[in-house]
Amino acid sequence: MDNDDIVDILNDLIETSKDGEYGFRTSAERAHTPAVKSLLSSRAADCAKAAAELQVLVRQYGGEPEDDGTAMGAMHRGWVAVKAAISTSANEDHAILAECERGEDKAVASYRKAVATEGLPVDVRTLIERQLQGARANHDQVKALRDSVRV
Repeated sequence: MDNDDIVDILNDLIETSKDGEYGFRTSAERAHTPAVKSLLSSRAADCAKAAAELQVLVRQYGGEPEDDGTAMGAMHRGWVAVKAAISTSANEDHAILAECERGEDKAVASYRKAVATEGLPVDVRTLIERQLQGARANHDQVKALRDSVRV
């Protein structure tokens, strides 16, 4: 595996992290209850930190780091906004959290795929594994809060 391959994998994860950051931030802005707003804002900050860590590694491997999310992520955020516009407040927080959980399902899958790549340098694999655990924790926290919100 050469540095270009490593940079491609890391840049894909940066896009995933940026999608999470923007998605959680958008969702926090539309949430009604303080607990939901707080959790989603915190998750957005965690995703931003993850992207920044990945960007440092991209530079170390001679690449130019991504600084934005994907088109699919933008469409997902648009869907959250549409759902928020047509939902009642109790249903809205539940729907927002369900969409966030769906987004985290995709993030976990992206990280699993990356960590399964053969030939990753130890520093890259270590960071990806740690961030995979963070994506799983995000997913589980969002799911637990979603399950606690009454519809």
